[in-house]
Amino acid sequence: IHIFMIQYPYPIGGIMLEILKAILFGIVEGITEWLPISSTGHMILLNEIMPLKVSDAFYSMFEVVIQLGAIMAGVFIFLEKNNNKEPLSSEGAGAYIKCDIFKLWFHILVSCIPAAIVGVLFDEKLEELFYNYTTVAIMLILFGIAFIIVETMHHGKKAKVRTIEGIDYKLAAYIGLFQLIAAIFPGTSRSGATIVGALILGVSRTVAAEYTFFLAVPVMFGASLLKGVKFLLHNSMSSQEGIILLVGMLVAFVVSLFVIRFLMGYIKKHDFKVFGWYRIVLGIIVLICGFVGVIG
Repeated sequence: IHIFMIQYPYPIGGIMLEILKAILFGIVEGITEWLPISSTGHMILLNEIMPLKVSDAFYSMFEVVIQLGAIMAGVFIFLEKNNNKEPLSSEGAGAYIKCDIFKLWFHILVSCIPAAIVGVLFDEKLEELFYNYTTVAIMLILFGIAFIIVETMHHGKKAKVRTIEGIDYKLAAYIGLFQLIAAIFPGTSRSGATIVGALILGVSRTVAAEYTFFLAVPVMFGASLLKGVKFLLHNSMSSQEGIILLVGMLVAFVVSLFVIRFLMGYIKKHDFKVFGWYRIVLGIIVLICGFVGVIG
């Protein structure tokens, strides 16, 4: 398999234009991956408006694997947050093992199971059926409404689960079922689905957001690995496409660092309604644009 084939299908100016587009895609990915507004939906819409000049097979892989940049930002934040946690003991293996972190990752793996099964078995079929602007618009609107309803219903109520350690295996499994919706329908938002689900299940807003950040790491890594391997088994990647992918991932990483910190600070003082309204407005705009032929 040739991963890179040295080709120069564009003039220099054309290459630079595609790199600038990759930077824009990285910015959009870095922002929307962590906010509950659907990164996949925004990537689909951006490619409708400003398509990359790459093969269809490469773009199908690119819009998933670019998430690796965001993943690394999530890992960085996780390590930074947990670096000062006390180990089980100061001697032997206990000096290197942090029990609560192990429990957290086991819970996260439980949450990942439903989406992982569906992704492995039906990835290409789901993409064929639902990866279009109509599905994106509908799911943007539906989950925007869900955010507003859930936040209104929970206003003033005390959450049952107020620490991430309070999420047990049963609760993790239920959250995983909500994440499954996002795995099937683009425009739902992986973080949006898990946050809405967690809020309904009695998890506090801050813990719901924090859990979905950590949940993103294995989910996005697994999806990127699956997509990347499938691509390389059947396709070659040009040098220009390789540069586009690396640029997009790097930009997504840098932007994600800022966005994660912003959101964790934001939700300590605000609810998610603003994201619900944003989703509804964007969904309506997308439907109108599709109807008049701007996208689609």
